[in-house]
This record gives sequence, structure tokens and C-alpha cells, in this order.
Amino acid sequence: MSKIKVVLWDIDGTLLDFHPAERYAIKACFEAFDLPRCTDAMVQEYSNINKKYWLAMEQGRITKDEVLVGRFREFFANQGIDTSLAEKVNAMYQVRLGDGVYFFADALETVKACKAAGLLQCAVTNGTKVAQVRKLSKSGLDKILDYIFISEDVGFEKPSKKFFQKVFDRIGDYKPEEILIVGDSLTSDMQGGRNAGIHTCWFNPRGMAKNFPIKTEYEILNIAQVKDILSI
Repeated sequence: MSKIKVVLWDIDGTLLDFHPAERYAIKACFEAFDLPRCTDAMVQEYSNINKKYWLAMEQGRITKDEVLVGRFREFFANQGIDTSLAEKVNAMYQVRLGDGVYFFADALETVKACKAAGLLQCAVTNGTKVAQVRKLSKSGLDKILDYIFISEDVGFEKPSKKFFQKVFDRIGDYKPEEILIVGDSLTSDMQGGRNAGIHTCWFNPRGMAKNFPIKTEYEILNIAQVKDILSI
């Protein structure tokens, strides 16, 4: 029987598929601001820029505010779009991103199974509060999970050990060996879990090769495999 009593779930890219939500949100913003038609190739370019900025934040090189507006400024500059729109577009993007709820296969069922098994479950996310509160509500996850930890409220971002210490302080008296984090990001979730001394489970649905030398205790292709790890 597993000794794990607490599961920390990343949201974007783990329980919820971020790519279709991202695609929907960016195209909706282009339409709302009467910008040129946003092609799938443009969405992919934006996505690549976005990943670059989030990685820089996780590595402590830039702030979250610099991520949110900077990614759009760079993207718009590449596309010949007025970069002064970046801040306004980003504000709308957060709302539209919160409207895009696309569960990964077996994700909702797995969360419900963990709840039925009596495990404490928490959302741990670096996403913006506007987007996360909206998508957690629309997905119903806010009614299932016991705690929601959004970095803007916590005051620190993953992978900072300070983020996880805030989580531990709130959830009560659990030992590190009783806690598992499940996430898709090596640099945020897995490194954060290692920093905090807890069990780590890398969700790698596309079977990608590791692009960072970060050790992970478990690696899964489907969220349902978490139930095997937990013996439920």
C-alpha cells in the first residue's frame, strides 16, 4: 500500500491540456482586437516564445510580469503588429485562457478516484490567478481539490522551495515522503518537487526525451497511471 497521503497536481499541461486552450485564447484575442488572421503557424510561434519566457522565469532571470507582457511584445514585433497592444491583449488572453477547459484522458476520473481513496489533493500552479480561478471553476476541479495554491497568492513560483514551504505550512502535518507532485514541467514541477524533498511524477504524454538533466522518480504517459503509483 502506498504511503503517499497528499497529491500536488499541476494544472496546465497535467490535468488540463494547455495546447488547445492556448490556441483558442490567442485566436479569440486576435479576433477581438481586429488583428490579422491568426494561423496555426502563428500560434506555434507564440507558443515557442511563451515557453522560452516561462523557462526564464523559472530560472529566476525574469519576473512573471515580464513574462506576461514580454512574450506578446516579442511575438507582435515578429509579426509586424503594434507592440503597444501587448498589455491589453495579455489582459484579455488571461480571461479567454480561463474559458478553455480540455481535460487530458482519465484526468478527472483519476482526481475523483484519489478523493474517494481519502487522499488530500492540491492544485499547485504558476498560472495567472485570473486564468486559473476561471478554469478551475469551469472544470469543477475547485469543488474536488482540497486546496488551491496559485503562485500569485503564495508569493513565490515553482520551483522555489519557498513556494512548497507555503503549501506545507497550510496543509498541516505531513512528512515529505507522504507527498507526491504530478506535473508536466521538468524545470517547474519536477525540480520544485526535488527542491522540496517530495516524491516526483513526470507526466510526459507525448513521450518526449528529457531536455533537462532533472531526475524524476516516476514517469507516466497517462494520468490514470497515478492510481498505480498510489495503489488505489
